[in-house]
Amino acid sequence: MSRIRGLKTRRNAELGLLVFAMLLVAAFGATVEANQFDEIRANFWVPAGLIGILFFGLHMVVRFTAPYADPVLLPAVALINGIGVAFLRRLDLARAIANDLPEPGFFADTSGRQLAWTLLSLVLAAVLLLVIRDHKVISRYAYTLGLVGIVLMMIPAVLPRSLSEVNGAKLWIKFGSFSIQPGEFAKIALVSFFAYYLVRKREVLSLASHRFLGIDFPRGRDLGPVLTVWLFSLLVLVFEKDLGTALLYFGLFVVTLYVATERSSWLIIGLVLFFGGVYLAYLLGRSVGGPFANFYDRAELWLDPFSQANYNRPSGNSYQLVQGLLGLGTGGLFGTGPGAGSPGRVPEVRTDFIFAGLGEEVGLFGLSAILIIYLLIVERGLHAALAVRDSFGKLVAGGLAFTLGLQVFVILGGITGLIPLTGQTTPFLSAGGSSLMANWLLIAMLLRISDAARRPANTPAERGGVGGPKKAPPQLHGAMTEVIKP
Repeated sequence: MSRIRGLKTRRNAELGLLVFAMLLVAAFGATVEANQFDEIRANFWVPAGLIGILFFGLHMVVRFTAPYADPVLLPAVALINGIGVAFLRRLDLARAIANDLPEPGFFADTSGRQLAWTLLSLVLAAVLLLVIRDHKVISRYAYTLGLVGIVLMMIPAVLPRSLSEVNGAKLWIKFGSFSIQPGEFAKIALVSFFAYYLVRKREVLSLASHRFLGIDFPRGRDLGPVLTVWLFSLLVLVFEKDLGTALLYFGLFVVTLYVATERSSWLIIGLVLFFGGVYLAYLLGRSVGGPFANFYDRAELWLDPFSQANYNRPSGNSYQLVQGLLGLGTGGLFGTGPGAGSPGRVPEVRTDFIFAGLGEEVGLFGLSAILIIYLLIVERGLHAALAVRDSFGKLVAGGLAFTLGLQVFVILGGITGLIPLTGQTTPFLSAGGSSLMANWLLIAMLLRISDAARRPANTPAERGGVGGPKKAPPQLHGAMTEVIKP
């Protein structure tokens, strides 16, 4: 179905890009085999073929449920996801060779589990597209989603360390060998709540009380929402022991607030509050300790990771960060080549430090290409936010796109020493199911909103799902003038 009512839907372009992405993943796998086995075996294409079949299934769902969706989003994300699975397969092969073990099957070890998580994630994305035919229906459940998001965010903080802590950060819920990171799903729920709340309160929060240096600042009594979210982010920093998660939640709210009100003063207030709170937590960690001690230790490691004291620190040393930096340095501009490096020397290379492992083998140019793909995904999300006709959709799409971009910044910033290390995982690349499922739901939501944005105004959405519109949306007189009725 390349046309609906004579209008191009760009689904064939999406399919062509998807095929090209899988060819790149297959080429990555072939290079790994050439470096690992000194030959390219006949079955090198199987991992790329398997994951390509999964993505083709989601493509067919998009073709019939969101025909006007952005044609670049799915192939771009599929390429990153495919490279992640291929790199994990490369790590599995290297471990088997080093330990003189049989070669793991395509459905075994870390890469096999990641393939299974990819299947489940794509099924969830397809279900969202099938069920939610109009993104505005989510606004009916905004307060419920806000409550769910807060609960998911705070559960790890109140659980014992044995049930929630991994590598010093309390971000998980562990059930024996199974674990889940609820904060990954909390961010999607909170974006929906923030968008609904700010659409309703935009007029009030846009009011200015005084002007300073050419910038209009809000009234003091309107600071309540941003102070509340700031307090929650500091609680996350202190009790969940992770700067990245705190920055993600607070940054999400402040940027959504800026998009809604178009007041740059909110960005200034947000930056001052966050960095002021972080510095206060650092000072309290140095003088008082207690719940602030973990953040102080991470900040000390970040300030001087190569010092002997930090490198040999008995509890939480800088060995992981140093090995990651050395791996990136070894890769240089062009890398050692897929399969020719030693990424296994970097601790947690399958999860937190997968960027460092990839950087050693694909070099600065290869990492830059991956970052450009991430940037492209964020840009397409922001493009959907600009093009969609309702204010709620604008804020949801803009918030989701910014969340993805900020998460990549937080992870890459920690690995390269720009900011202290965090417990976040790289979207679509790192091993693990929570991040993969949540981020594919995020992409499915962007596909739904981009479908609404690109669909001609006189072309109704398909019936049959939740939220199919019964009448045309009201006309807007400005970018952010529609107020959604409760």
